[in-house]
Amino acid sequence: MDWKTLLASRNTRMKASEIREILKLLDQPDIISFAGGIPDPKMFPVEEFQQAYTLALTGQNAEVALQYSVSEGYVPLREWIRDEMAKVGVPCDIDNIMITSGSQQALDYLGKLLISPNDTALVSWPTYLGALGAFNAYEPNYDRLYPKGNRSGQDYSQAATENGGQVKFAYTSVDFANPTGVTLDRQDRDSLLDLADDLDIAIIEDAAYQSLRYDGGTIPPILSLEIERKGAIDDCRTIYTGSFSKTLSPGLRVGWICAARPVIAQLVLIKQASDLHTPTINQMAINTVARRGFDVHVTKIRAAYRTRRDHMLAALAKHMPDGVVWTKPEGGMFIWLTLPKHITGAELLAKSLQSARVAFVPGQAFFADGSGANTIRLNFSLADGDVINEGIKKLSRLLAEEGCKEQYP
Repeated sequence: MDWKTLLASRNTRMKASEIREILKLLDQPDIISFAGGIPDPKMFPVEEFQQAYTLALTGQNAEVALQYSVSEGYVPLREWIRDEMAKVGVPCDIDNIMITSGSQQALDYLGKLLISPNDTALVSWPTYLGALGAFNAYEPNYDRLYPKGNRSGQDYSQAATENGGQVKFAYTSVDFANPTGVTLDRQDRDSLLDLADDLDIAIIEDAAYQSLRYDGGTIPPILSLEIERKGAIDDCRTIYTGSFSKTLSPGLRVGWICAARPVIAQLVLIKQASDLHTPTINQMAINTVARRGFDVHVTKIRAAYRTRRDHMLAALAKHMPDGVVWTKPEGGMFIWLTLPKHITGAELLAKSLQSARVAFVPGQAFFADGSGANTIRLNFSLADGDVINEGIKKLSRLLAEEGCKEQYP
């Protein structure tokens, strides 16, 4: 039987994640990996989670933890998130919050909610690979979201109409974006709100890395800025997605969406038809650990990741040959390198795995139009300073062999 004849047309838009495919290669102990955008497992609050799961399975708690639950999510956790959202300038109620199985599920649901075939999604160039993967299944077109309002709403709308649909939303990772590490400044956030109002579209604000600021001043979320303009979250077009994956645990798959109630109501219907609800016991464990020490734990990982970022930036400045430029993120987990145009990230990775034994992610997959072949993403959250220095030194030597002018022989 040829299953391809039965597959829906949307399957042609689905591609394997380059990051997931690369991670399969990294079991060898001699490879230095700057590839995965993942937290350091040595810093997981293991004892706290052991206690939280014991509590969840004790007495009447177990009847809740092991039972079906409401699609909106575990009420005490939504209450904690509500209070945390208020701290960043987003006053809301638990009815404005739905728990998801990680923020990746949130992106999938929002694609399902908003995109009809041939509609246009505005995304940055480059943008988060997982967002493109989530949206692709719903057959959109993509247009480049420029900073500082470089294109008018009329330009975007006309292009979308020519492609057989309409502009539905702008997607942006606002703080220390994956993959670039770049943060949208206050002016860019205000400009994006102006554009969204002009086009009458939604904004999807991906805040997965918001807690991981190491220096620089905090900038209010776009949703906070919109509430300042319009008075209440239920009058806002911004849809905020958050996650515990980069702070407490990615393996428990707990994230959330915060938005106007009519949006949440529609998303609840999607969740009811999908997985019914995020595992209750995981929500209970996250709630317990977060209430007992979220800020303390985040302060700990910030300190560790800040040191590793500084090690990588110093190593790049010391060893990287001329012709290579990189971002200098104020937080998050990533540094983005732009290489000379004659070097492609994919070919460099193949050579690096064979000779230098250093892994990273080629940048082309992060571009909706397939451009950006001469870019790569480096992650600094997993390796210590000595390993970072050694890996960057090896990668720099390889780039010198590829035609860059080496600074240090």
